[in-house]
Amino acid sequence: MEPHVNHVHRIPWRTLGPVLLVLALPFLLGAWKLSTGPKINPNLVQRIEDGKTKKHEILTWFGDPQDTERLPEGEIYIYKTYRPKSELPRVKREEPKMVMPTVDSPYTLEREILQKKTSNKTLPSQELDSTLVIRFKPDGETVQSHDYKQY
Repeated sequence: MEPHVNHVHRIPWRTLGPVLLVLALPFLLGAWKLSTGPKINPNLVQRIEDGKTKKHEILTWFGDPQDTERLPEGEIYIYKTYRPKSELPRVKREEPKMVMPTVDSPYTLEREILQKKTSNKTLPSQELDSTLVIRFKPDGETVQSHDYKQY
């Protein structure tokens, strides 16, 4: 009889690291894509023909709109893209004020207290890059008009 040997096969970390990186890469790229948002392709905008282009073509080219309005005159699709804002305007800060404590008790110390100064750091923000507004005819299937603006 052969002795029973219990061998546990372990995956070495050297091979597991690159595999995990390859698996995580699409998620990282997807998060980046979500933060920057989809872009409106100007070449596709030029293909829109008022009175001829159908709703299914718009949805194929640009995807689902960020905003939709339903009016008696027809439906409106609104697409917006954003870009990172490089610099926010700085707000002029006042100097810290000197505040005297209120005398509520005979034990209050008579000394000046400085208010906490706020930082001048700015948070990253986004600004509007382009908009595409598509108005459909009352039939709901054909483009009546469209407006594309790039800022």
